[in-house]
Amino acid sequence: MKPLFVLIGVWLISLLIIKLWRSAFDYKLSGKIALSVMLLFTALGHFMYTEGMSKMLPHFIPFSMQIIYATAFIEIIAAICIFIPAFRHITGVLLVFFFLAVLPANIFAAVTHLNYETGSYDGPGVDYLWFRIPFQLVLICWTYLFVIK
Repeated sequence: MKPLFVLIGVWLISLLIIKLWRSAFDYKLSGKIALSVMLLFTALGHFMYTEGMSKMLPHFIPFSMQIIYATAFIEIIAAICIFIPAFRHITGVLLVFFFLAVLPANIFAAVTHLNYETGSYDGPGVDYLWFRIPFQLVLICWTYLFVIK
């Protein structure tokens, strides 16, 4: 839920700042800023909660810690590349695939009741998916509207 608050909060704040600075709203720029900050925020979580997040992957997948670090770096690179015109479109398309690719890990974590922040198995369970799956759809639509389109 924190990434959603970051996404919406940064979007609203950047809308207001850009309005004051340029005397006009720039929804696309604000949307890119919000997505970028949210990606940096979630990347930070990968470094803070690496051990817990590595449990989001089934045990048969090797190098789970390295995968968590790799996804953090992917998020950081994407957060930068959405502002580079030559890379913006491909970054947006790849982000859509990334958001789809990480969804099974979130489903696995919910089914196993994983609390990735503590690494314990006392998380909210499958009820969390009522939020997480729609949020993934929001991220995909957000990326399409503000980065790809």
